Amino acid sequence: MKIAVINFSGNVGKTTVARHLLLPRIPAAELIAVESVNADTETAQTLRGRQFGALQQYLQTIDSAVIDIGASNAEEFLTLMKAYCGSHEDFDCFVVPTVPSIKQQKDTIATLIELSRFGIPPQRLKLVFNMAQPGVPIKESFYLVLAFLAQQRLAEENTACRLYTSDIYGLARDSNTDIGTLALDQTDYKRLIRDSDDSEEKLALGLKLAARRLAIGAVPALDACFTALGLDELADADTAPAVRYS
Repeated sequence: MKIAVINFSGNVGKTTVARHLLLPRIPAAELIAVESVNADTETAQTLRGRQFGALQQYLQTIDSAVIDIGASNAEEFLTLMKAYCGSHEDFDCFVVPTVPSIKQQKDTIATLIELSRFGIPPQRLKLVFNMAQPGVPIKESFYLVLAFLAQQRLAEENTACRLYTSDIYGLARDSNTDIGTLALDQTDYKRLIRDSDDSEEKLALGLKLAARRLAIGAVPALDACFTALGLDELADADTAPAVRYS
């Protein structure tokens, strides 16, 4: 399965969705970052938007990939996808993260409209409601994009595809570690803290303990969000080829 994570807007958590939601749950998937700003070349193969031809060729050689398309490359990426007629069919699914901010919701709508012009059917365009606030209904936080989709069914929206705000994503980024790996860490940090006489070391160990505790809580939420995306059904579905962009 090959999934593109995209939104015209920045700060919607595309990298969080790509690295922590999708990549660990798609067997043998490769992570490919398409980004010209803040590219992380140590943990992902990085391509610029204008290298779309090389990406298209490479996708023919692998079975599974998660393509994290940075906001600075999103428009160029879609322009090149249009130029390479039918190349949108290389992607089984386009995942569009969105957040409660009105600007980001407007950008999400613009992204969905542009993707729909390729003839990509709604079941291959999926929203992830990211940075949701605990206790606030999804329909209240994301009313703008949900109202749009009620009028124009361009994408699948399942409010169970949600991720709440959490410090774990920043901690995972800073430690360059997958959340699942953090959750499985068996280190006895409380013993190490007791045995240490160095206050700075104690603080560092305490941070690692906090990260593990947050990760343990985050993994079930990530699992539930991934299940709600319905990618297994999409992979099994016998769908007709999408209409090409005109």
